[in-house]
Amino acid sequence: MSELVPGGNVPLPGGPVSVRVPGGFDVTALITDDGGKVAGDGDFVFYNQPEAPGARLRGDTLTVEPARLRPGATRVTVAVSPSDPGTALSALPSPTLRVTDAGGHALTRFTPSRPRQETVLLLAEFYRRGEGWKLRALGQGYADGLAGLARDFGVEVVDDAPSPGAPSPDDRAASPAVSASPADPDDFLTLVNSARAAAGSRPVSTDPRLVSAARAHAAAMAAAGTLSVETRDGVSVHQRVVLAGYTYLTVGEHLVSGPRTPTEFVAYCLRTERTRRTLHEAAFTHAGWASVTGGPSGDTYWTVLWAVPLTPDGLARTTAEVVDLTNRERIGAGLPALTVDARLTRAAQAHSADMVARDFYSHTDPDGGKPWDRAAAAGATRRTVGENIACGQRSPADVVEGWMNSPGHRANILKADFTHIGIGLAGGGRSGTYWTQVFGG
Repeated sequence: MSELVPGGNVPLPGGPVSVRVPGGFDVTALITDDGGKVAGDGDFVFYNQPEAPGARLRGDTLTVEPARLRPGATRVTVAVSPSDPGTALSALPSPTLRVTDAGGHALTRFTPSRPRQETVLLLAEFYRRGEGWKLRALGQGYADGLAGLARDFGVEVVDDAPSPGAPSPDDRAASPAVSASPADPDDFLTLVNSARAAAGSRPVSTDPRLVSAARAHAAAMAAAGTLSVETRDGVSVHQRVVLAGYTYLTVGEHLVSGPRTPTEFVAYCLRTERTRRTLHEAAFTHAGWASVTGGPSGDTYWTVLWAVPLTPDGLARTTAEVVDLTNRERIGAGLPALTVDARLTRAAQAHSADMVARDFYSHTDPDGGKPWDRAAAAGATRRTVGENIACGQRSPADVVEGWMNSPGHRANILKADFTHIGIGLAGGGRSGTYWTQVFGG
């Protein structure tokens, strides 16, 4: 059975597939098309409405049979919230999603990072790819509860008074035409750099390649009328960055609908810990942004990109930090530190780059190669070889924390037989940055 990390995906067998989230959680499923919007109340599956065509909820287990979903359905998103409304999500253990096939055989498992301010967590999504279906791990949260979840999936939520950054009913009735509304560069930079300075972070500068990527992604979201990392053309926002000519060491993004001005956008980002953290991230040096108004909803869609360019020194510092954090975990468990092996490093770097270039995420490459095959090809002669992979994390701390929260990856990090390590990372894939640890003993 595989262990997924955020952004990771696995192909699903034909027939029904069940996902179970044990513990004090309510499970909700939202059935959508490629636009990411529900067609009506019948597309919600939850404790008060436990069935829809192709989806059935029984207690903590949701069963999805893709072939029986309503016509046009291409995604099923699985979310959890505390079953006791008086309990904070952060007070519960991090939810673990367990996936089984029709025969009850385990397929994969996903445990996201422990929630902080979030009150609803998107755990995973079933999605159609060609003639088949896959499951992608998400681990994304909403601090504003089910209302935020409902808005993003196309449900009108009417407040007594509009909040900053929220589109009004008149805005939603706007013309479906799509038009770009680029913010004044100096105005935008002044606002974001003022917010960063207040948090002790250095200013960012504009990069025209990031602006180009942001404009293309905002336009694609507006045309579809939905916020999404990957748009209908099959291109993710992270891939657009590299296609625009910017090779990055790390990248972050805000994908937002509603704010009409840079002032409203920054106010939105400062409202929740999750969006504020990206705005304040000290590592970022460059930014690019665009806002596009129109599409089916008439909303304004923002794509704001934050990045650090790839340099040899930056890559060396980042991989060294992953090694250091890994060795801290080993030393804390009473194990000796691992020594960096240049051949294992070559194998790890080649695998991360290959996953980006050939658009896959697996320990087995499209040619059938395994971790020990790649280590041998790089000249390594270790008797035992292990590998951890991850995608989507923006920093060494995030990726090591994710591995340590996953039993299979943690076992590799704390395996007493391993004596050497190599780290690789590459950006530009569908899920952002792809990380690889190769161990040898």
